[in-house]
Amino acid sequence: MRKFDTKVQHLKYKVLREVAREAWNGTLLDNVLDIPKTIVPGTKPTMRCCVYKERAILGERVKIAMGGDKENPNVIQVIDIACDECPMGGYDVTNSCRGCLAHRCEDVCKKGAISFDHNHVAHIDKSKCVDCGACAKVCPYSAIVNRKRPCESACKVKAISMNENKAAAIDNEKCISCGACVYQCPFGAITDKSYILDTIKYIKESENNTKYKMYAVVAPSISSQFSYAKLGQVIKGLKELGFDTIVEAALGADMVADAESKELVEKGFLTSSCCPAFVQFIHKNFPEMEPFVSHNLSPMAAISKYIKGTDETAKIVFIGPCTAKKAEVQLDKVKPYVDVAMTFEELQALFDSRDIDVTTLDEDVLDNASYFGRIFARCGGLSDAVAQGIKEHGDKDFELKAIACDGIEECKAALLRKSKNVLDANFIEGMACIGGCIGGAGCLTHGPRSKSEVDKFGMEAVDKTIGDAISALKNS
Repeated sequence: MRKFDTKVQHLKYKVLREVAREAWNGTLLDNVLDIPKTIVPGTKPTMRCCVYKERAILGERVKIAMGGDKENPNVIQVIDIACDECPMGGYDVTNSCRGCLAHRCEDVCKKGAISFDHNHVAHIDKSKCVDCGACAKVCPYSAIVNRKRPCESACKVKAISMNENKAAAIDNEKCISCGACVYQCPFGAITDKSYILDTIKYIKESENNTKYKMYAVVAPSISSQFSYAKLGQVIKGLKELGFDTIVEAALGADMVADAESKELVEKGFLTSSCCPAFVQFIHKNFPEMEPFVSHNLSPMAAISKYIKGTDETAKIVFIGPCTAKKAEVQLDKVKPYVDVAMTFEELQALFDSRDIDVTTLDEDVLDNASYFGRIFARCGGLSDAVAQGIKEHGDKDFELKAIACDGIEECKAALLRKSKNVLDANFIEGMACIGGCIGGAGCLTHGPRSKSEVDKFGMEAVDKTIGDAISALKNS
């Protein structure tokens, strides 16, 4: 029964599971140093050169599972001692070099970084090379290649560089917490901080003295996760964990689509505010575009604000695919409404830390949102929902011209075109992750199946309009 895409995810999960298990038992502080030995028993290493380094890295993973470096405000953190197996990267000459007479690579290099051995094969002096790529462009054999580290290739905002110890370093001024580097790092040396202990704390307090009522707000992309079980069983599992009420974030998406469609008609141009990584990208790279960002909260924050407005005892845990949500809940405008943000990876660890096998449970019902709220999980869904909102409001004279940006590179291209007044669109749907939320770093599984599962989940509510879903909420 495969629950994760990669072995890196599985290792991360095992650390989270053991930290959670000790926290439930109230023995975490007593046994925290033993967790690496629990995961890697014996004296033979399974992943690294020696068992001692392996356990040292696991010790760092345990710290991140417990909240990570409090001095670093970023929710994405590098484990330095785990980041030492990748080559430095940059331009290298491959064995395709034929030692030709032309030496175009040498002629074009302005830094004198290229030399030749006795076989006329080119070599690059890394101390002189500035990674301009001019040599690679002129090589007739394509023998010079740019070997980027996976994290650098994954980071489309150029927030990752290498420090003096050859480990990855994240520039917090550029990072948008999308987590692309987290998912792509083959050694799990870059990871997202976990606040799973806060969730356990609130659940235990609610169980002991009914101080809180626990709400789980689940992202619509949950329908494409936990492929080994039925969605209704996962919802039942959340109640077994200690959550009193399960609410769809897609209902917040209905609220956002309703309000955002009105805002768009009123203003004439808008960019979406649902993806926190996209909003941060605008803030850090296109500040002149900030006035065009929708003033609506994200679906997570919108529904959480509504819940807290109706229940003063509510403690709200958002569960979804997104690492950037962990950064969003720290914002002043969101902090009052959402207490903890977790990923699906962390939810799986919570289930197993309490030995809850969801496949053995009865099915519960998740029935709050409309089709349009649920398809927010995939790229293009938000645009479709805004179109529906305009239709339901009867704004027949307004022509929606939406552009759905699939990934941060498409977002950048659309924003650049708008900044130069050459964008033929009046609504930019920005999704930092490829595919939308279903491509988030905190997903258990990724791939084309996810989109079809989200659409299938949406069709289960096809009889509801956006207005129907919101009216039902207010009348409940």
